[in-house]
Amino acid sequence: MAQQRTDFHLDLEGRRRVLDAWVEKKRQIAVLECEALELMVEQIGFHDADVAGNGFHRDAVYRSMIAEFSAAGRVPQGSIEFAFTDARTVSGELPAVREAFATGRISASHVREICRASALVSEAIRNKRVDAGVMALYEAAVLVFAERETAARTKAHAAQVAAALVGEAVTDRHKRAASERCVKVRSVGDGLALLTAVLPEWLAVAIADRLAQMTRQVIRNRAGRASAPTPDEEPRTDTDSDTDLVADSDVEPGGSRDVNLDDEGKIFSDDTFAMDPDTDTDTDTDTDTDTDTDTVVNAEDVAADTRTWDQVQADLLADLLLTADPSAVHGDGLDNIQGRIQVTIAGTTLAGEDERPADHDGYGPIHPDIARDLAGRNTGWSRLFLDPDGMVRQTDTYTPTEGMRRFLRARDQHCRFPGCRTPVHRCDIDHTHDHARGGKTRLDNLAHLCRAHHTLKHPDISDTHRWTARQERDGTITWHSPLGRTYTDRPTHRVMFV
Repeated sequence: MAQQRTDFHLDLEGRRRVLDAWVEKKRQIAVLECEALELMVEQIGFHDADVAGNGFHRDAVYRSMIAEFSAAGRVPQGSIEFAFTDARTVSGELPAVREAFATGRISASHVREICRASALVSEAIRNKRVDAGVMALYEAAVLVFAERETAARTKAHAAQVAAALVGEAVTDRHKRAASERCVKVRSVGDGLALLTAVLPEWLAVAIADRLAQMTRQVIRNRAGRASAPTPDEEPRTDTDSDTDLVADSDVEPGGSRDVNLDDEGKIFSDDTFAMDPDTDTDTDTDTDTDTDTDTVVNAEDVAADTRTWDQVQADLLADLLLTADPSAVHGDGLDNIQGRIQVTIAGTTLAGEDERPADHDGYGPIHPDIARDLAGRNTGWSRLFLDPDGMVRQTDTYTPTEGMRRFLRARDQHCRFPGCRTPVHRCDIDHTHDHARGGKTRLDNLAHLCRAHHTLKHPDISDTHRWTARQERDGTITWHSPLGRTYTDRPTHRVMFV
């Protein structure tokens, strides 16, 4: 006898139909975006014919083309210029990306990030630093990643692949780029202005992280509050402004960068090193601190704080820049909060034997001199042993439990839900198979999840909305959605090329 179909089954089928239709529509949009790119490629042909033998007016011809497309599409001219650059790159250097885009396997956002990162490889080829065939290696390594990951994750991966293929050329590029750092102010009306700072990425990430930590503490300090901000108060952190860490040490600026084998937390060999987010960093902001009574502001003297997360961050930034110290009105516990980033560097580079770029985890390459300087100022480094595929196998540890945490931080780098980039120090370590149901505390049953995605698999959630996950021995996690779909998240490789 056939099983009776219930309202629940009909509702589930409807939800699946909506999701499948949405995925297909997104694929169709990508196909249309590719057709628009092909039209820009055709326009590039017209442009090149116009400027052939007419070099004197080359710039005017180009600016006229940009202005025409900008006006017709109601798109800013800067965006149109980027689009034409991407079209030229895809048509001339990235045929496999072009084909994947045409079939909707990757989106316009993926193409944009792949093209941007390919500029480093193109420059190295033009300067004859590497062979022309390196571009095909770059394309293959990035495309296979982009077809299963978000554009944001593809951006970081593409930067790492390009830097690894080009090698030392990235250090020269970073030196030139550092000379462009600046601060600008532009009015946006209604008494507001946009303050823009162009900084080395590792500094900007650390600044953003410190602001986020301080903002979290301000919200905790609100009257009658002792817990962390609720999800409504604290914004999601899986964006490009996310960070992974750095803490100060007792080394003064300009001090020695030598790594001493006797120093606690520093381990030295020919392997790869990672700055550990949670070693020797005093970022526990829940503890009470002694405060000078002259600087304490009584709660009754301060109006009720109803600022949003973004407003608190903006106020803290202004306060720090103008006074060089948070004012007492923001509450206790802010003084010792430090910006954090996570850096991986080869042992030979740390020793000064080569100049291979280090890796600012989740963002891309970082100049080796900066990584060595950070090493001299921080004791939270752990050695990573890599397998032939570049996957972390183990780390040097003090105790087994801490060693497992070190390993997971190095392996995961961010929340392990597909597409999420929330860094590990803002995540919980979760038992993939619930410990209460017999799950073991083992490396292949543990992974970092941000609070939002951790709760998706909580047993208190009904079966109609709860996600489940299964982890393989290599750290790959397969997620099963309430609608029956499966999504795979693979651990990040630390080294792509040797």
